[in-house]
Amino acid sequence: MSSPLSTLRKNKRVPLPDMQSEGERKPYKERSDNDNEAQLFREIFPQNQPVPHIMDNLSTVRAKVVQKKKAKEAPPSDFELMSGMIQKIVQLERKVKTQAADIEQKARRIAVLEEKLNLLQEAEEKSTSNENQDEELAQLCLKLQNQVWEMEKYLNDYGLIWVGSYKEHDEQANSQLPGATNARKTFEMNYRLVLQNIQELNIVAGEGESHVTATPGGAKLTQQSSIPLWLYKNGIVMFSGPFRSYQDPSTQECMQDLMDGFFPSELQERFPNGVPFQVHDKRDEEFIVRRPGTEFPGRGQTIDGAGRHSVGSFEQTSSTAPKQSQIPGKKLSMEQFLRKLPVTVVKEGKVIGIRDSIKAHLLGFPDNAKSHSVTTVETSALQTLRACETDSTQSEKGITTLRLKSEDGMETFIMKMYFTETIGDLRHYLDLKRGPVAAPYDIISAFPHQCYSDNTKTLLSCGLTPNAALLLRPQALSHRHIQNNP
Repeated sequence: MSSPLSTLRKNKRVPLPDMQSEGERKPYKERSDNDNEAQLFREIFPQNQPVPHIMDNLSTVRAKVVQKKKAKEAPPSDFELMSGMIQKIVQLERKVKTQAADIEQKARRIAVLEEKLNLLQEAEEKSTSNENQDEELAQLCLKLQNQVWEMEKYLNDYGLIWVGSYKEHDEQANSQLPGATNARKTFEMNYRLVLQNIQELNIVAGEGESHVTATPGGAKLTQQSSIPLWLYKNGIVMFSGPFRSYQDPSTQECMQDLMDGFFPSELQERFPNGVPFQVHDKRDEEFIVRRPGTEFPGRGQTIDGAGRHSVGSFEQTSSTAPKQSQIPGKKLSMEQFLRKLPVTVVKEGKVIGIRDSIKAHLLGFPDNAKSHSVTTVETSALQTLRACETDSTQSEKGITTLRLKSEDGMETFIMKMYFTETIGDLRHYLDLKRGPVAAPYDIISAFPHQCYSDNTKTLLSCGLTPNAALLLRPQALSHRHIQNNP
């Protein structure tokens, strides 16, 4: 038999009816609300029996309340989630704007602080540089003092003592200071010392020595050219001018270099090894530069040519005027003058030689003398060349230039023709230019000596390309008779 205590030892235990599911025990017996309501209703209305549908309504009301409680505990809808999210977004935007304003304010403050920091760093750098400059000046001063001490010691070793004055050095140092005026030293020209030093400098520069100079065909001996130098009472003239007064600082420097026994510093770049001078001593003459508008210091005559009428002011000027000099130098020869002029000038379609006419005038030829002229003959090739100047698509190839000298040699015809044109075309252009009155002629070349009488041959076959020089000669009577009577 099993005792009541043995049942307590079983593993499976049934909970008491008054225990909750959570394990807590209630102190009182739980009654349902429906039973309490029904008992209260019977006590108030004993004569009436409880109506079944009223009880049903109360149970339905409680069921609805329970359902509402359960509905409140259900998850939120999409609309609730969206509205909540929008509210959070608005809050975040406000927070972002506030933080952006704070960041901008802090950035401005940082910029101001950086500017102050840069100013502070610049001030520190300036102070550091000034300190370094002071140190450098102190080191330089110490170095110069040591050099002076060493120089004095060196002089003492040889029994020498420095007796010079520091006045000149002080003036030179003061003149280099800003705002200081450099007083001009008085300049005195010593002609004897200049001539003596120039002789020595000419020996150093190699005056009279010959040097081998390469030429296109070999080599030859040449001597170094010298510089002409004129010494006047009031200035100098170097090369071919202009006149340089002794009051000019550059002239004073040049003469001071010569008096010190050196080549002028202004010639150092042009002649690094020195150059000999060709000196003309005119220290007793005064050079006067004539200016436009000055009075002529001589005798004048009236318009009628009477020499007895003279101007008094001119006589006074001529008696008191000092000796005048012209700028010395080489004069141009006639050939040098003609080289500076153009060879020919084109006027009204004609090429006129300038040099020949001026040379004839300089040589004293009469004005009515017949002069040499150059004429350009109008041809189709010449028209093509003119078109080439405006139209770049056309070519100048296949065109020859012919120079034909007339029988008397006083006229030259320049013709532009195609390689394919013939001797007959050449004669046709010449006849149109010379006119029907011109005498019959032959076209010949001097070298090789050849007569071009076949009018059917082209210029290319005759070898008159790309240019040629031809001569016109009168036809012989026999040849003329053969042509007239074939």
